[in-house]
Amino acid sequence: MDKSISTLDWSLVQAFLAVAETGSLSAAARDLDASQPTLGRQIKAMETQLAAELFHRNPRGLSLTDTGAALVAPARQMRDAMHQIVLTSAGQTDRLAGPVRITASAATSIYHLPQIIADIRQAEPEIAIELVPSDESRNLLYREADIALRMYRPTQLDLITRHIGDLALGMFASKDYVARRGTPQTPDDMLTHDFVGYDENPAIWEGFAQAGFDVGRDFFKTRCDDHIAYLELLRAGCGIGFAQCSIAAKDPDVQELDLQFPIPPLPIWLTAHEAMRQTPRIRRVWDLLADGLGRLVS
Repeated sequence: MDKSISTLDWSLVQAFLAVAETGSLSAAARDLDASQPTLGRQIKAMETQLAAELFHRNPRGLSLTDTGAALVAPARQMRDAMHQIVLTSAGQTDRLAGPVRITASAATSIYHLPQIIADIRQAEPEIAIELVPSDESRNLLYREADIALRMYRPTQLDLITRHIGDLALGMFASKDYVARRGTPQTPDDMLTHDFVGYDENPAIWEGFAQAGFDVGRDFFKTRCDDHIAYLELLRAGCGIGFAQCSIAAKDPDVQELDLQFPIPPLPIWLTAHEAMRQTPRIRRVWDLLADGLGRLVS
């Protein structure tokens, strides 16, 4: 075997891949939490070791040479293999102690998880819980989280999933709004009212279309994609909106509107990487999360 290949250091490949994917030393440095000079030296070292130029240097940044472009796919495979080594090694730890990182939507993290996590901490005081509220999908392969709560069924390979159940959704308005505008009596009547919708997410107006109402984004005069801010807009009286029944029903300032409008429930899926799912502390937190969330669903 060529010595230059057998001794190729992962840190050099990692630097190469970061620059290849971001297109600049500065962006790659931010991603890797490293300095630009360090990355520059690593790229040069890899080129010297392989006796090949990997990037064209130009005023706008770096662009891959043909050789560099050919190395991106195997470099990604190497990165995946390195992550798999870390996952498999971590999965062998058999103590009910240490950190477990959970990610969920901001709304779930605020309205549902605090009490569940408090219960987990009482049951397993040696397990530390790290909660990452995020409406972006975290990558379980790269251990950005150990367990994810999703409102859809994940389809990525190497993931273990469990459908916990479905959260009921309802149509709500603030009591102030109802006092000011009245209560709609029929689905057709509700179209004369103000609605709070999403901004870029098409889910709500697509739901209207499925129910036979041809409305678009502009029908919703107040729009917001952040679910927590959305609920506050509804509470403030900006219009009629949709919310989880288990959350809105506890709010004395809003009331549910029963117009026989079909609203699909919101599914909850627990998800973990199959290698980490076998780690005792993660398996224990998984089971306790399932129990806690199970009390919320229908």
